[in-house]
Amino acid sequence: MRDQLSILTSQWRHNPWIYGGLGLALALLAGVLLARFGIMGGMLVIAVPIGLATLVGILLEPKFGVYLYANFSFMIGMARFMEGDVQIGLGLDGLLVLTFAATLLNAKRMEWSRLKNPAFFLVLLWLFYTILEYFNPDSPYPPAWFYHARSFSLSWSFLSLIVLVNPITLKDVWLLVKTWIVWSILAALWGFKQQYIGLEQAELNWLAAGAARTHILWGQLRSFSFYSDAGQFGSEMAGVALICIILFMAEKSWFYRALYFVLSLVIFWGFAVSGTRSALFVLVGGFGAFLVLQRKLMPVIYSAAVGIPLMAVLYFTNIGDSVYQIYRIRTALHPTQDESFLVRLENQQRLKAYLVNLPFGTGIGSSSGAGVRFTPWHWAAQIPPDSWYVQLWIETGIVGLSIYLFVLAGIILTGIWKLWHLKDPWLITLMLVLLCEFIGICVVSYSNPILGQFPTSTMLYINSMLFASANRWEKKASTVKRSTLQAASRSAHASLR
Repeated sequence: MRDQLSILTSQWRHNPWIYGGLGLALALLAGVLLARFGIMGGMLVIAVPIGLATLVGILLEPKFGVYLYANFSFMIGMARFMEGDVQIGLGLDGLLVLTFAATLLNAKRMEWSRLKNPAFFLVLLWLFYTILEYFNPDSPYPPAWFYHARSFSLSWSFLSLIVLVNPITLKDVWLLVKTWIVWSILAALWGFKQQYIGLEQAELNWLAAGAARTHILWGQLRSFSFYSDAGQFGSEMAGVALICIILFMAEKSWFYRALYFVLSLVIFWGFAVSGTRSALFVLVGGFGAFLVLQRKLMPVIYSAAVGIPLMAVLYFTNIGDSVYQIYRIRTALHPTQDESFLVRLENQQRLKAYLVNLPFGTGIGSSSGAGVRFTPWHWAAQIPPDSWYVQLWIETGIVGLSIYLFVLAGIILTGIWKLWHLKDPWLITLMLVLLCEFIGICVVSYSNPILGQFPTSTMLYINSMLFASANRWEKKASTVKRSTLQAASRSAHASLR
């Protein structure tokens, strides 16, 4: 089957008649649109070639589809600016399926042997369990499975296969990280605009529709930028601030060190204006992992010399409380004094009583968004999970939650194992960035359901397979180095003869 796909791929990739036919069809379509629809037709004339070029680009180079998917994931929250019920999520699903199909069409160029990776098997294990959950007899509405299964396991499975087998280069990985940072800078700037200048009418409408209850506290706005909500915005900002901090510590050039330092401050303040207190633990968990994974004493000493006094000031003093954002961050270190945290604990106790006889949960799609939409009368939809892990606990039971945590732990351990066997310093830094941010988001997902939301889920699903297969780039470097040495050796023997 794979050989047949490869033959078909080589035929259509190098057939000039296909491109000629597409060009002729496009010219005829442009004429019809301009004659019939005028200005709107002219806009379509511009849009159609871009769409066709994108389609051809993905079919020729599937990793281009991964890059587009990552970028479009950042636009999911922009639906609030669009009139009507715009389904950006469905568009992303279509793009992911197209990229998967393009990967199969280019089967000959793919490295299928990379699927023999523990991380991929773990994702398949989780996929298998979530598929079984469709048949959960305790589910109040089984069709709701389709609405949550995407963020639970389907997207992860597709992305895992695509990322592992595609010929992604280290430059591609670095481009993805840089793009991530650029999106975060834009998000931080838009968050500042919301906080210090004002909101757009579409944002005011969104708050008036119910979001004000969680995004305006004591008269203070929690900036949400163009993300789905302030929780995701704050966690994303904290995660990318962590990335910039790690790059700052690894960089040798003073110019780039200064650049990463400024970016860290800007993006960190984006986290601050979100008012998402728990996102602080993205930095705590991720940076702690960074120090441990380096296995070097001096970075730990330096970081402790800076970090411990800062944490002590936040925990033991009231310095800076006049600035609301600093006050909000400080309260994250005193959870037992926070009413919302205590309410979460009470909700979890109620859930524990409900779930004691439901080891497989109430079925995927029974709580949170899909639950409120399809089964609002069910208790699972009436208790807010307020946590990614609690949502998994409700919908997949203690069995599903245990499997999921096992999968996360296994992927992290796979990444650590690969990381500790790398030799190239730049490759080590890049994989540390991805792995530590992944760990930080896993930590904060206890208090925020962000691990299953765009764009966080997209970046984590892609990154998990990148750091879990980190040795793919070093092996190529070793092969090139070895072949160069062999060529030099042959040249030397020839000159001796």
